[in-house]
Amino acid sequence: MQVVENIGRTVEDEVAMDTLLKPRLALVFSILAHVFFLAFASSQDLQILNAEKRIDLTSHIVKVFLTLKVENTGTLPASELLLAFSPTEFDRLSLVKAAIATGKKKKRSYVPLDVKPIELLDAPNGAKGFSISLLNPLSPGATATFEILYISTHTLKPFPEEISQSESQLVFYHDTAFILSPYHIKQQSTFFKTPSTKVESFTKLEPTNRAGKEIRYGPYEDRAPYSFSPILLHFENNYPFSVVEELVREVEISHWGSIQITEHYKLAHAGARHKGVFSRVEYQSKPSLSGVSSFRHLLARLPPRIHSVYYRDEIGNISSSHLRKDFQKSDLEFEPRYPLFGGWKATFVIGYGLPLQDFLFESPDGRRYLNFTFGCPLAETVVDKLTLKVVLPEGSTSPTAVVPFEVEQHLEKKYSYLDVVGRTVVVLEKKNVVPEHNSHFQVYYSFNPIFMLAEPLMLVSAFFFFFVACVAYLHVDLSISKMQ
Repeated sequence: MQVVENIGRTVEDEVAMDTLLKPRLALVFSILAHVFFLAFASSQDLQILNAEKRIDLTSHIVKVFLTLKVENTGTLPASELLLAFSPTEFDRLSLVKAAIATGKKKKRSYVPLDVKPIELLDAPNGAKGFSISLLNPLSPGATATFEILYISTHTLKPFPEEISQSESQLVFYHDTAFILSPYHIKQQSTFFKTPSTKVESFTKLEPTNRAGKEIRYGPYEDRAPYSFSPILLHFENNYPFSVVEELVREVEISHWGSIQITEHYKLAHAGARHKGVFSRVEYQSKPSLSGVSSFRHLLARLPPRIHSVYYRDEIGNISSSHLRKDFQKSDLEFEPRYPLFGGWKATFVIGYGLPLQDFLFESPDGRRYLNFTFGCPLAETVVDKLTLKVVLPEGSTSPTAVVPFEVEQHLEKKYSYLDVVGRTVVVLEKKNVVPEHNSHFQVYYSFNPIFMLAEPLMLVSAFFFFFVACVAYLHVDLSISKMQ
């Protein structure tokens, strides 16, 4: 009888558990289905009413301005907008920014939006993408205008790959006449701006128009998602292809009143390689015809109020530089030791000092922070690898870096003169850096002012013991004398 009762109780417990679990499982599946439906609706129930794509090819840094007028054709609010790129273009992207237009034409403003890389499911040919998060979901039937900027590097390929000193530089550029998008596009146009009117050839896809330095493809109507039509442009581009293969910037903070900056450059000309013999006489006598794509000078945009500026390489100081300063900026214009043609390289160092009070501040919680500029000071230059080292004063603790974009971070130790425990170094690394990355970042740290007395006390102690040793030496008789 007891066994029968136990079995009965077990069956009753299982029935009760099933009764409790079924509503919960149904609720969980309902929530998951709702979330999936929302995601599906936000990514699929959108269409682009009008798209305009403008590609700036006037330098070796390709800038693309994309304007999208988007409509939500679904029944649920949309919380994100997707961008699609081919695998090759995705790997060469340096920066992607997006903003949404608010207000009417006369009072229109743009609000920045968060952009993150994502994996596009079921995208053809391995297309990759980014997700733009909307501040306010786009209601069903509503429209919104988005302004998107993305920058790519190493996309212009010199052809021919080798040129002589007197030849112009020609490049290839590959793209698509149709805007690659996961959405249906009702109307679209693509514009290419070239540096000059000298265009050797370009793919013709009706309707195609060329006027001066601009080539227009479109307008095209009712294109399905992921439509793609490859095109090729071959044109003249004599802009110097300035590429810093590696840049190491060291920012050393001293609480005694200054910041010392040291920048190590490995510069290369990434354009068409130079062939033949270099003639300096021809280079200087015919500057408009000889070496038109070479480096004649470089411009570094530095902070205001700099001092103790130097520019040197392995041989020594280079005197061919000019510094212009005002209350907003300092421009250092300098020439390499020799002109740089395609395939040629140069290494050099730029150093300067800055007043501490312009860049070091105190936060409300008592911590100190450095407010400095990330990126490369050279104008219109691509940096393949940038390493920025912030050397904090000895005794600094709890360092944290705040950077407006994704970078790799780690800590190091550096020992300088009179250091005991070493100085903490915050190292920030980023690849494929362009001028648009020249924005401010902050490094926060805690510091006890008592550590400022460490080095002076060490010097005073060293001199004190030195004089004590001298006095002791003078009062000690070390001579050898005969015993009486």
